[in-house]
Amino acid sequence: MSSMLYETLRRRVEDGTVPGAVALVARGDDAEVVAVGSADADGRVPLTRESLFRIASITKPIMAAGLLTLVEEGRVALDAPIAEWLPELAKPRVVRTPSSPVDDTVPAARPVTVEDLLASRPGWGLPSDFSLPAAKALWQVQDHSRPFWSWPDPDEWLARLAEVPMLHRPGEAWLYGTASALQGLLAARVSGLTLPEFLAERIFEPLGMKDTAFEVPPAKRDRFTWAYAPSESGAPRLTDTPDGDFAGVPRFASGGGGLVSTADDWLAFARMLLSGGGDVLSPTSVSRMTSNHLTAGQRENATLFLKGQGWGYGGQVDVDPIDPWNVPGCYGWVGGTGTTAHVIPATNTVTILMTQVAMTGPTPNPLMREFWRVCVQAGPGKQFVA
Repeated sequence: MSSMLYETLRRRVEDGTVPGAVALVARGDDAEVVAVGSADADGRVPLTRESLFRIASITKPIMAAGLLTLVEEGRVALDAPIAEWLPELAKPRVVRTPSSPVDDTVPAARPVTVEDLLASRPGWGLPSDFSLPAAKALWQVQDHSRPFWSWPDPDEWLARLAEVPMLHRPGEAWLYGTASALQGLLAARVSGLTLPEFLAERIFEPLGMKDTAFEVPPAKRDRFTWAYAPSESGAPRLTDTPDGDFAGVPRFASGGGGLVSTADDWLAFARMLLSGGGDVLSPTSVSRMTSNHLTAGQRENATLFLKGQGWGYGGQVDVDPIDPWNVPGCYGWVGGTGTTAHVIPATNTVTILMTQVAMTGPTPNPLMREFWRVCVQAGPGKQFVA
């Protein structure tokens, strides 16, 4: 398995697709880790198993787990309206049809609930068609092309979101992104902590995720990767340095994509899920996280992002074997900075890929697909995917 992983990553480093990559595949207590290439495009800093990456949207499962700890304590209920803690969103309006102008709205038929947030069906979020007027309006508030330190503080962000009409009624459609950001704001309001404090208390410290945070302190920056985006020339274009956007906690700590982590830290989180929750969550909460909550129609309308699969709380859930690596019950997600992480309960397996070159859209890039294919084709005795 290690040689197949190494060759897959080496080819993409040598052809300039990525400066480097760290791949981890674990089954049970055994884990294979391969680190290839460098943390920077100039090849000065070799990547290692301990390298830190901007993990982007594979933050989302971690955020959902954190919010579920509050549900288990009875401090929030799944069917509770979020307006009890986020009063800015108490009177949402919805565009009359998805293609209607933003000033053609009606009142939402019911409040947004905690479960609407967890299942990514709050009414706000990015659809498959970014040209819709309400989607354009949302992008002005939820602009992921900007670093989180440049976003407004949470109170101002909520006030701005309240001015944007919903694209769909609460619970009606799966929409991307906004729900996870709102989970973080809800958890902070309910707990009385900042989101970094909350996730450290509920998730990172109990699981020993010592390198996962919303910032990288000076003592750890020698392990932090540079960040890049594809360019027309083919050479990765530098977008951030170890001393840049993550040098401090941003004004807006996003539960949707704001964390830095390592492959081993995400493995600790994944093993918690595979164990039924350990000391962090109950088996019931883990089951809710990793079960599909979407109807066939909701899945179809979210094809750009989900490719026909389902969604649990904070992550995709495979329901159909569309590609060889789609195993029913597989749970996880991809990050726009070039990361991907999944747990496969059927085989007690974890697959994690960390790179530092951003995706160009919602479709997983070729390296991710090659990585998943290797996990399928590991060979006799090393079949990581059923």
